[in-house]
Amino acid sequence: MSSARKIAFIGSHSVRKTNAVHSFAGAVGRSGRSVEVGREVVRFSPLGLNEGATPEAQLWAIMAQIRQELELRTQADVLVLDRAVIDNFAYFMRATGGEDPFDVRPLVRNWCGTYDLFVRLRPDTPLKADGVRSTNERFRNEIEKILDLIIPQYVDAERLVEIRASEITESFAWGPLLERLCGPVSDHAAPKPVEYSPTLWD
Repeated sequence: MSSARKIAFIGSHSVRKTNAVHSFAGAVGRSGRSVEVGREVVRFSPLGLNEGATPEAQLWAIMAQIRQELELRTQADVLVLDRAVIDNFAYFMRATGGEDPFDVRPLVRNWCGTYDLFVRLRPDTPLKADGVRSTNERFRNEIEKILDLIIPQYVDAERLVEIRASEITESFAWGPLLERLCGPVSDHAAPKPVEYSPTLWD
């Protein structure tokens, strides 16, 4: 199988990325295409996360993200990702104070070219505790400011869509985004019902 069309939902934490990922993946399945979902790798980091994460911990997240994408890239027609290299890089930049001690910038720049589409979710919803990610609003704002700086440098504007987090509800219409990523449904297959894991809505 050839490499999947790859879409990544990006942003800071607690912006409903995971909800969006599973909802969009369901729309992909209903369109008749096969779909794989990449999970948020930092949740499995053995080195820590959130405000106290070290540069090494955030380097681990970048490399784990790339590894996951390599492992899943030929498993389905569409690969839907909860985060990408670019937002993991934002957390890395915060942890390093804007320095690049491991010279990862070239890797990040080149890897960003492998995504077909990025969907940045903008935070307009309150932080919600999930037992893993920080509920520190200042921390989230710091990440958003870094994203504002680096996204224009590493992501082509024509491959970026922005959506407010509050728009991600059960009734969100994914059709236009799916067509932008994959083309009309008639170009692939007629829609068919599929089962997909439920989304955990806020």
